Amino acid sequence: QGQLVESGGGLVQAGGSLRLSCAASGRAFSTYARGWFRQAPGKEREFVAACSWNGGSTYYAESVKGRFTVSRDNAKNTVYLQMNSLKPEDTAVYYCAAVQGGPNTMFEKGQYGMDYWGKGTLVTVSS
Repeated sequence: QGQLVESGGGLVQAGGSLRLSCAASGRAFSTYARGWFRQAPGKEREFVAACSWNGGSTYYAESVKGRFTVSRDNAKNTVYLQMNSLKPEDTAVYYCAAVQGGPNTMFEKGQYGMDYWGKGTLVTVSS
């Protein structure tokens, strides 16, 4: 039974940066794509970014391309989301997820197709 636990959320001013971490336990996720979704108040949970089992392939939502970077360290069983040039519209609860397949699988399956979820970490960007 695998578990994902996010950390690193908080309050930041527009233009600032944050790095989220997602630590996995309970099983090896070495064959899973891992990444991030987010959910703003009153909105659907949306895909943000994902990387392949070895981090060599990544996939991003258009809204975060060029600003966010997803990476993973399999030795630590941890995935990261470096968020730069943050905007107020990035305010959301960010959820870590894992799914069998590649990073595009995470995007294509969406929130209803993930195999594992974390409980989320809140990111608030003030204007």
